[in-house]
Amino acid sequence: MNKNDPKIGLEKFALKMTGGIDLMQIPAFGRNTLLVLMSEVGFDLSKFPTSKNFTAWLSLSPNNKISGGKILSSRTPKRKNRLTEALQHAANVIGNMKDNPLTDFFHRIAYKKGRMHAITATARKLAVIIWNMLTKKQQFSYITNTEYKEQIRQTKIRKAQKLIKTAGISLDELNFANT
Repeated sequence: MNKNDPKIGLEKFALKMTGGIDLMQIPAFGRNTLLVLMSEVGFDLSKFPTSKNFTAWLSLSPNNKISGGKILSSRTPKRKNRLTEALQHAANVIGNMKDNPLTDFFHRIAYKKGRMHAITATARKLAVIIWNMLTKKQQFSYITNTEYKEQIRQTKIRKAQKLIKTAGISLDELNFANT
């Protein structure tokens, strides 16, 4: 606990208000983030029909500007609220953690597009997790790193199989793996 943290049992209060859903199980979700969530939207997210509506309200989803069927820009809007900033701080903490599937996600995005994009993408993922936990009343399920990496591996295999099928490559032409 920090010196500025409230002197009440915040975790117990949040557990009671959410009906037994423990938001503190989310990695990097601290007491300050919980306070901001309580003050900005509360624990009733039924006013947001989908998680996409929630992330759009937080300005964490892309603002696709389309003209003539072509995407001109897909940057996230500049307007921010306190919950967005709190989730971005939590996402930044996730980027500095080790042995966490969300950290692997963060590093994958950071490698492709940079740390700022990774912070926004991870903050969006945290918002979706929070929305799912509070609206569907389900606990945060933590998959292990090996399961997460196996999911990524299976996705890469499916993409390669689809690419081979669309290119019309036969099994005889794929003999490079046997040599």
